[in-house]
Amino acid sequence: MRLQGDHVSPIIRADFDSGNIEVIDAGNPAAIELAIRPDTHSAHYQWFHFKVEALVPGQRYTFRLGNAGGSSYGHAWHGYNAVASTNGHDWFRVPSSFDGQALTFTYEAEGPQVWFAYFEPYSRARHDRLITQAEQQAGCQRLATGQSVEGRSIPLLRKGDGAPGKRKIWIIAQQHPGEHMAEWFMEGIIERLQAPADTSLQQLLGAADLYLVPNMNPDGAFHGHLRTNARGKDLNRAWQDANAEDTPEVHFVQQQMEKYGVDMFLDAHGDEDIPHVFTAACEGNPGYTPKQAELEAQFRRTLESITKDFQSVHGYPLSAPGQANMTLACNSVGERYQCLALTLEMPFKDHDDAPNPRTGWSGERSKKLGDDVLTTLSRMVHDLR
Repeated sequence: MRLQGDHVSPIIRADFDSGNIEVIDAGNPAAIELAIRPDTHSAHYQWFHFKVEALVPGQRYTFRLGNAGGSSYGHAWHGYNAVASTNGHDWFRVPSSFDGQALTFTYEAEGPQVWFAYFEPYSRARHDRLITQAEQQAGCQRLATGQSVEGRSIPLLRKGDGAPGKRKIWIIAQQHPGEHMAEWFMEGIIERLQAPADTSLQQLLGAADLYLVPNMNPDGAFHGHLRTNARGKDLNRAWQDANAEDTPEVHFVQQQMEKYGVDMFLDAHGDEDIPHVFTAACEGNPGYTPKQAELEAQFRRTLESITKDFQSVHGYPLSAPGQANMTLACNSVGERYQCLALTLEMPFKDHDDAPNPRTGWSGERSKKLGDDVLTTLSRMVHDLR
């Protein structure tokens, strides 16, 4: 540690999985200046995750992320509170303020270290344990393994036997690597699959196989990116021109979809600005059908009846007929397979219809939502085709 006058300067690190921060000046505990590092080969940035060591218990530290206003969703910092953890496991919100330029938060040290992040991180080590858990405890089969740009594995899991006539439900997550709530959501799904006596789950699995990709963008997640993979490509804008060199992650999943078929598709994401959980659909697709509209409404209505952590009032503006962005996964898959296709958005802030001041929206709430989505699908599986 360094001494600055009567102050002890903390040590600030981001040299770990999903770490992201640049230290501008840490000499004064009352005015620590930081900046968020952009994605590799891309101007996008918003995700941050760093550890502060050599803290003096009882000392107040103020952190200022000076370039927050220029981030990909600069306006979204209003109403946002950073998350913190003293042990890397239990995360809580830290009151934060945004002045149009910088995001600032103050923390009174409880011990010698603390982590801060944009959202509760989902580590690669936890991902590896989740895949093992899916295969060994949840009875999932690894059908295939794709590779990211940098060679990280992208497992495709199937829960089910692939019998003829069964619906094929695809759920993918974390195309945008900074949206860590998406893999927490997938953990909730996989944990639910470990309950063999669950009658609702058995009803679903009797009629459908689940095809799961828990993390579409492992390179971006590891490097602390917000939106892009290791080549600077936004995977959720690559579904019309994916290729094995620049976007192998999407290319792999599309190949597997062609092999097995799709009867329903759900793409889990996080939204920086809107403090609600909601879905976006493919109403702007050129081939949009009344059946798709009916299934979208049924999904929303059913999930809303199950949990207060979902609502259908707030969300994105509807696309005009024929004007959908077809590079998005939801729209591309919905058009190709003429099926129910949804983007599920969870907040980086809180779900304002059911707020939790201590945690805001969290990993645990994302997991529970995954559980509730399976209940929703069990109630409508026979209507999918």
